[in-house]
Amino acid sequence: MSTLFTIAWVAAAVNVVLLVALGWVWVQGYRRHGASHTLGLLVFASLLLVQNGVWLYFYRLHEGYIGWFVNAGTDVQVGMVLLCGLETVALAFLVRITWS
Repeated sequence: MSTLFTIAWVAAAVNVVLLVALGWVWVQGYRRHGASHTLGLLVFASLLLVQNGVWLYFYRLHEGYIGWFVNAGTDVQVGMVLLCGLETVALAFLVRITWS
């Protein structure tokens, strides 16, 4: 496995943790206030959670995808890492402003 592959699947795993944390906070907020924008954030988090779950499946269990990733060019690998990595940065920002 390459370093980029490891970074990509770790980023997807971190995203799952961040989304579960954000979802927990937003569920509490929705129960308390029932605001429609909080429901929207919950739907958003749920869809991203499914997306990152699929990413984790591909990164950890799907041998065809793993072989493709390892044999892909560096530009493709960097692009895949950026997809998950930028999402991690965005979710970390959301966690920061949610808990401040």
